[in-house]
Amino acid sequence: MATPTPQKDDEQQASSTLAVGWKTIEERYQKIKENAETYPYVWGSYIVVYGGFGLWFAYRWRKLRRTEDRVRVLQGRLRKLVETQESASSASKADKAALSADKNRK
Repeated sequence: MATPTPQKDDEQQASSTLAVGWKTIEERYQKIKENAETYPYVWGSYIVVYGGFGLWFAYRWRKLRRTEDRVRVLQGRLRKLVETQESASSASKADKAALSADKNRK
């Protein structure tokens, strides 16, 4: 019967630490709420300034991603163009080599 007692103590200690943690969160919330009610213009300016920064950051991030996507598409097109030119030039070199071999035979 000695083993259930430490478990109960652990449970009580855990629940008491949770209660203390929750209580500190509630106290902090009340302080912030009182401060926001006391100084509404300060909090409003924080929201405007940091909200503006957030919107600007989101806009720039999205623009960067779009630019990267366009660059990837253009790189793909360029890669295909280079491949077609290389295949065409190798084919023309093969044709020229065949023509020169035919001329040498004659």
